[in-house]
Amino acid sequence: MQLETLQIAIDNHVATVTLNRPAVRNAFNETVIEELTGAFRALGAREDVRAIVLAADGPAFCAGADLNWMKKMAGYSDEENRADAMTLATMLNTIYTCPKAVVARVQGDAYAGGCGLVAVCDIVVCADSAHFCISEAKLGLSPATISPYVIRAIGEQAARRYFITAERFDAATAQRLGLAHEVVPADGLDAAVHAITRTLAENSPNAVRECKRLVHDVAGRALDTALIAETAERIAHMRASDEGKEGVRAFLEKRTPSWRA
Repeated sequence: MQLETLQIAIDNHVATVTLNRPAVRNAFNETVIEELTGAFRALGAREDVRAIVLAADGPAFCAGADLNWMKKMAGYSDEENRADAMTLATMLNTIYTCPKAVVARVQGDAYAGGCGLVAVCDIVVCADSAHFCISEAKLGLSPATISPYVIRAIGEQAARRYFITAERFDAATAQRLGLAHEVVPADGLDAAVHAITRTLAENSPNAVRECKRLVHDVAGRALDTALIAETAERIAHMRASDEGKEGVRAFLEKRTPSWRA
């Protein structure tokens, strides 16, 4: 894959996708969006990849939209604006629905679309010096494409506040709201991410994929007979799967399962 805005490395079943535009605070443009979409589709299909770390180079994680890209958008027709917005929405959903576990390594500020990029990841580890801002209202816009993911992460009530005030908030607040899972000193960021990815790589690849899908499918649904029956069917299917059988046998036989061999 020929890349202009990203760097990709794979080591011990963990892929690291690094935003590599530090001079513009890793802001989005058409190329970033296209390359992120392609990278996550490709890595999601690779059997040798069990987890993906989304990282960034430089002091900022992602500043949202690139200024030059915004200048171009100012002259777009309605049809062009719709098509352009759909590419961003597709990229976010591609990461959100990636069959691999996705860990955000947030070393610096994440603004606007950058907050959306954080919110679509499964696990978020950020430096205690990082700041966040859902800043679209300052520009006369709304955070429409990122809203499904940010609202899921921080809840409706918090979204009401931070969408309409466009306030900047710190890493501790992000953790309290649910946007970040772990907040660590900057010099401990790599160790914290490594501990999580090591755990992910040791788990059943199929189970990780199905657990992620389970959360997506069950969250927010009514606890009714249909959901109860569906979840029973899901565990029955997992028990009958190759990795399900192997995992139970390995546990009973007190040995390492085959996917960790």
